Amino acid sequence: MRGPSAPAPSAPSAPSASSASSFPAPAQPADPFADLLAGRTSGTASNPVLRIADDALIAVTVRRGGALARLGHDHVVAARRIDGRVDPAAGLAVLRFRLDEMTVDEAALRSEAGLTTQPSADAIAGTRVNMLTKVLDAQTFPFVEVRAQRTGVAGAVQADITLHGVTRRYTVPAALDTTPPGLTARGTLVLKQTDFGITPFSVMGGAMAVQDALEIRFVLPARPAVPEAVR
Repeated sequence: MRGPSAPAPSAPSAPSASSASSFPAPAQPADPFADLLAGRTSGTASNPVLRIADDALIAVTVRRGGALARLGHDHVVAARRIDGRVDPAAGLAVLRFRLDEMTVDEAALRSEAGLTTQPSADAIAGTRVNMLTKVLDAQTFPFVEVRAQRTGVAGAVQADITLHGVTRRYTVPAALDTTPPGLTARGTLVLKQTDFGITPFSVMGGAMAVQDALEIRFVLPARPAVPEAVR
């Protein structure tokens, strides 16, 4: 004779909507650099946010190398269309520019870099194609971004530079000239392409090549941001 069967265990009840809502998702950490670049930061009344001016310049000298280096050219590539903002009160700055908007071998910039020759228009066009497609892969990684902040050491800033999908941190010597209503940052530094996972361009098994080191010079004036409505 069979005894009474044990009752089946009841399934746990699903949490109600009201109980689920009592556990909000954790807040995402704020990104002051993203807010600054997007124009969501206003600074203070006495130190408003500044915008990188139209006459800004980042110039990069690329030196030739290899056994047949004498047959090639050194080059100067430059960024002039730079989107960026500076928050003097917070000691933060962020800027970015497109690789495909960089110029190649402007005569004046070559002269300033101490280069005495001028490549032909065809040579410049070939350099540009090689730079964007074979070296930088600008279609996949179109932007360079720099996030900088004060270090507490006079004459230097800490900069996180993102290039080719890789971010590296540098201490960058920089002179800061404050001239109301804005300021200008000037300086130089040397980066290695291989630090960013980039293989320097070469042909003929390296007999003609580009050196790993990039010599960078920057002049970055910043002035009060003009509201979009009055531009």
